[in-house]
Amino acid sequence: MLLSKRKVRVETERLTLRPPVHSDFHAWARLRQDSQSYLMPWEPNWAEDHLSRKSFTNRVYWAQRAISGGTALPLFLCRRADQVLVGAITLDNIRRGPAQAGTLGYWTGLPFARQGYMREAIGAVVHYAFTKLDLSRIEAACLPENTASRGLLERSGFKYEGVAQSYLQINGRWRSHVLYASLRSDRRGRTETG
Repeated sequence: MLLSKRKVRVETERLTLRPPVHSDFHAWARLRQDSQSYLMPWEPNWAEDHLSRKSFTNRVYWAQRAISGGTALPLFLCRRADQVLVGAITLDNIRRGPAQAGTLGYWTGLPFARQGYMREAIGAVVHYAFTKLDLSRIEAACLPENTASRGLLERSGFKYEGVAQSYLQINGRWRSHVLYASLRSDRRGRTETG
């Protein structure tokens, strides 16, 4: 399903989820910079130009191409009350055919952490993926020691599925991740995560 014919905009109780635009640069760069020590333990190493305007411009163009091509759904989380950027969520690696699946990634700026924004965003994106994109499976992964992210996924209805060895390079080294998934027709019931 191609999304190029319509603008993607998802409204929740407190958030507007929308693709990044060029005018978001200063808010994005400031939030990422101010949250760097909070985010870096959980993310791949930032490129030297990570916070540059050129890098952000490339990110905006990638988002436009990904949405129109149906390969990803990168969205910024903006607080509806004042349009302040609080983080981002991306449904990436959208696979069609027999898989009908995608992979979820997300981050929240430090000032907005643990306020329920990301849970709200995950619920909205999963609903959108199942109802508008006709996906059947949404996957997510995080570091085993990231108890906040694990709890967030579990509270959002994701079920623990196992461990992927050397899944991603985080902070410069290959790290194993715990895998979670949400299924459109989930009959698995509650699972324990050990």
